[in-house]
Amino acid sequence: MPILDPDYTPPLWLRNGHAQTLWPVLFRPSPKVVFRRKRLDTPDGDFLDLDVLPASENTARRGVAVLSHGLEGNSRRKYMLGMAAALAEDGWDVVARNLRGCSGEPNRVRRMYHMGETEDLHAVILWCLERGYGRIVLVGFSLGGNQLLKYLGEAPERVPPQVCGAAAFSVPCDLVGAARVMDRPACAVYMEYFLRTLRAKMREKAERFPDFPPVHDLGGMHTFAAFDNRITGPLHGFRSAREYWERSGCLPFLENIRIPVLLVNAADDPFLSSTCYPRDAASRNACLNLEIPEHGGHVGFVTPGSANVYWSEKRTVRFLREVFTADESSRY
Repeated sequence: MPILDPDYTPPLWLRNGHAQTLWPVLFRPSPKVVFRRKRLDTPDGDFLDLDVLPASENTARRGVAVLSHGLEGNSRRKYMLGMAAALAEDGWDVVARNLRGCSGEPNRVRRMYHMGETEDLHAVILWCLERGYGRIVLVGFSLGGNQLLKYLGEAPERVPPQVCGAAAFSVPCDLVGAARVMDRPACAVYMEYFLRTLRAKMREKAERFPDFPPVHDLGGMHTFAAFDNRITGPLHGFRSAREYWERSGCLPFLENIRIPVLLVNAADDPFLSSTCYPRDAASRNACLNLEIPEHGGHVGFVTPGSANVYWSEKRTVRFLREVFTADESSRY
C-alpha cells in the first residue's frame, strides 16, 4: 500500500532531528494521566505491570489500546502519557504495558526484555481478551513499535481476530543498520542515556543470578555492539549481537502483516539508518501504511500549544478512527 503523504509541519525552531528528539524530554509538560496498576503473572514465574486508564466518560467506547514504550522507558514517559490521554479521550480504554524490569521493580527471573521479544505482548493481549474486549489496537514507540510489528508479522495466524489495527512510531526496523548509526559520535549522548540505566539493572541482576554474564567492565561499554555481545545476546539465547539484531528486527516480517498498520518514521530521526524506511514492504503490502515526515526526530513530532497534544497522538487517533469505522462496517 501506499507511502502516504505526511501532514506534520514542525515549528520553525524545531526543524532538526536532534532538537525534535530532545525537546519533549526536556521541555514538554507531563500530560496529566492517572493510571491504575494491574499485575499480570507470567507462566515463567515473572510478572508484567500494566497501567490502565479507562476511556473518558463522555465518549462512546471503542475497545482497548495496548501501548508499548521504547528502550529503557516505562508507562510514565511523556510520550506514553500523551498517547494514553489522547486515546482515552477518543473512547479507548488504555493498557500501558511496562516491559520486564521497567515498572520500578526488578523482574524476578534472569532474563529481561529485548527488541524481538513478543510473547509478553501476546500475554497482554490475551489478558485483554479475558476481560471481554472485542476490539484491540496496538500502539508502540521505537523498541515497542518494533516488537508489535514483529508480533503481527512473524506468525499472523496466531494474532487474535480482535486485534484490528496498530500504529508504530520511530521504529528501528533494521537493527543492524540502526546499530551502526548509533555507534556514530553524534549519538554518544543517547547511548550514554540508555546504557546508564541498563548498566545498573545488569549489575543488580548479576548479584542475584550467579550464572549471569560478566558485568565487571560494563562502564567501559559504550556501544550496542559491546553491550549486546556481552549481555543481551547470551541472556536471551543469541550467539552474538549480530544474530540478535538479524533475528529481532521487524523488517523481514512486515510483508506478512494482515491488519491495518500505520508506521511513521521521520526522515530526520537520528537513530535510524536508511534501511529502517521499508518502502518496498509498504509497496507490496496493502495493510502497511508508511509515512515519512521530513521532520520529527525520534519520538518527537512536537506540537506547541496549551493543549499539550502532539501530532503523533492526533495522527494515531485519526488512523484508529478509520480502522474502527472499517471494522464496524465489516461486522454488519
